[in-house]
Amino acid sequence: MRLDAGVARLLGLSRTTVAEMIDAGDVLVDGVPVARSSRMALDTWLEITLPEPDRPPAVQAQVVDGLSVLYRDADIVVVDKPVGVAAHPSPGWTGPTVLGALAGLGIAVSTSGSAERQGIVHRLDVGTTGVMVVALSERAYTTLKAAFKERTVDKIYHALVQGHPDPSAGTIDAPIGRHPSSDWKFAVVAGGKDSVTHYETLEAFRAASLLQVHLETGRTHQIRVHFAAVRHPCVGDRTYGADPTLADRLGLQRQWLHARTLGFAHPDDGRWVEFTSPYPADLAHALEVLAGT
Repeated sequence: MRLDAGVARLLGLSRTTVAEMIDAGDVLVDGVPVARSSRMALDTWLEITLPEPDRPPAVQAQVVDGLSVLYRDADIVVVDKPVGVAAHPSPGWTGPTVLGALAGLGIAVSTSGSAERQGIVHRLDVGTTGVMVVALSERAYTTLKAAFKERTVDKIYHALVQGHPDPSAGTIDAPIGRHPSSDWKFAVVAGGKDSVTHYETLEAFRAASLLQVHLETGRTHQIRVHFAAVRHPCVGDRTYGADPTLADRLGLQRQWLHARTLGFAHPDDGRWVEFTSPYPADLAHALEVLAGT
């Protein structure tokens, strides 16, 4: 196979990263730099110099407009995350974060997890709004991480998708992994991680359907990838093939996807707690436009 593809598979790195390494002379074949398109051969000696790992920025206290605290006690804080806010700092992201907002509010989170992800037990995409829980105590971090892993957390999303899924209620069971040609996207691929999405139609409009979605698993971009795979992408989700004309008509600058309800056993005493987030203004406006057409 090609050198860039082969080295990417051997090391578990993206093909783009490996291609940059080859172009920089950091991949030698029998001691000689070669082109990324050259073919790998049996008994070839590869000498590879790995790049320095990206260092995520530290958490900085921030004032984040639109982020509200729905609930807080000694163990957890539940927030309503607005659009344009990441869960935690990461390489290349310079915008606001949930952890930064909590620091700005003087809320100390659990010290478990890597420095830039302390207290984070699950995430929402930057372009997805809604309910998110963060651990404040070490006990809560351990208990909630286990609950998400064991799939005992009830995660309900509302999604506006193009067209009308058939059947109107059902399950999408398809493995998800990295997109074969776009490292920053995900796709339904053979050999991907098990991914299960349950849905039911709440309301059907002329051009779209409002769905209630229950996630059995929690893969990155799972709802967006699954509905794009069945040719009903989330309205406004241009990354995964949504119609830009419809998005513009509804005034959407991002995917119509909202973490509506989050339920779980409280890490302190095991009682069931549940939190719900109302639709933000842009998503509510889109529904109003659809209802009037």
